Amino acid sequence: MTISGAPSATYRAWQQLAGKPLGTRLFSAAAMARVPYFASIVPHVVRMEPGLAEVTVPKWFFIYNHLHTVHAIASCNAAEMAMGMLMEATVPTSHRWIPKAMTVSYLAKATTSLRATARLDPPDFALITEGVDVVIPVSITDRRGVEVVHADITTWVTPA
Repeated sequence: MTISGAPSATYRAWQQLAGKPLGTRLFSAAAMARVPYFASIVPHVVRMEPGLAEVTVPKWFFIYNHLHTVHAIASCNAAEMAMGMLMEATVPTSHRWIPKAMTVSYLAKATTSLRATARLDPPDFALITEGVDVVIPVSITDRRGVEVVHADITTWVTPA
C-alpha cells in the first residue's frame, strides 16, 4: 500500500489512545460525541488499523426489536461504524471518502452482542487521481462467531 499523505486525525487519535488503560473506551466515547447517531448502539472500537477495523456492540434494550433480537438498523449502524473506522485508518489525508451505498444481507437472528469486522486490501492511493468506488465488506458476527449480517458498503474515494 502506498500512502500519499499523512494518516487522518481520527487514526492518529486511535494510535495515541489505544494502548492506554481505557484508551479504546475513551476513543469510542469521543467517536460517539463526534457522530452522535452511533450512540444508540454504544459501539466500542476494539481494533483499528489500515485495512481492518473491529467494533463491538452490546445487546441492550434500545437496540431490541419486537422479537428481542438486535434490530436491522442497529446492525447497519455497526457495519457503518466499522467501515468508517477502517476508512479513517486506511485513507491518507491526500484523499477523502464518503459512503455511497450499502447492500445488506440478514443471515440469522442476532440474539447476542455483536462484532462488526470490516476488512479491505487497501488500494494504492497514489493511483487514485479521480473518484473511484471502493467496496468494503463487513461481517457482523454474534458471540458464537456466527455471521448474522453481512454488509458491502460502497464508498466514494477522491483526491482531497
